[in-house]
Amino acid sequence: MRLMPAWLLFICRLVLIVLIPVVLTLTNVRLLLTHAFPAIEYSLPNFPPDPYGFTKADRLHWSKLSIDYLLNNQGIEFLRGWRFPEGVTAPPESCPYYSDGDCNRFYNDRELRHMQDVKAVTRWALRAWAVGGIVCLLAAAALYYFEERTALRGALLAGSGLTLAILFAIVAYLLINFNTFFTQFHQVFFEGETWIFLWSDSLIRLFPIRFWQDAFTFVGGAAILEALALAALAWYRLK
Repeated sequence: MRLMPAWLLFICRLVLIVLIPVVLTLTNVRLLLTHAFPAIEYSLPNFPPDPYGFTKADRLHWSKLSIDYLLNNQGIEFLRGWRFPEGVTAPPESCPYYSDGDCNRFYNDRELRHMQDVKAVTRWALRAWAVGGIVCLLAAAALYYFEERTALRGALLAGSGLTLAILFAIVAYLLINFNTFFTQFHQVFFEGETWIFLWSDSLIRLFPIRFWQDAFTFVGGAAILEALALAALAWYRLK
């Protein structure tokens, strides 16, 4: 039997317990950043139409391009060059927020700044997801290699349990008072009021509150299901 140093055993267990909630949550954040999610979302019954005229096809087109921006290596000029079709402009109430007066641009100045911020947060989150996932796999592999199956089982169960406790609390909170949750979330990740827009702005027309309610519910709900599956796997396969 291979002997695992006590310090390494402690670190591997701690890594799994602490990082499993992070990795599971960010896995579902990554799933949001696909073309499939808006396609599903816009097809849901009773999804609110855009009062300013975007069709479902318009929303799909622009939302997919917006996701591409968050994942590619291009700068803000990628977004700045987007324009409404010929003869179409932003609604009049949004026009004052175009510093050059060109209301034919798809995103105004405030929206461009926010998209830059979102891209920075997205990159940070995806790096954390990748590093966290690799570290978790290495910790689990080390415990398995040293035949510390009891420790591995306990760490996976504890990590899953911590995920369930955190996500159940968050999902309950956002279901009870989503507006407060949404505000607090943005206050944590973004400065000032750079994330507040008019109903006529393109970002809100593409991604109304219903979109974000469903998105956060999906991330939390999917992470809960994944934690339950991981706990079941650890319980039945690592005895």
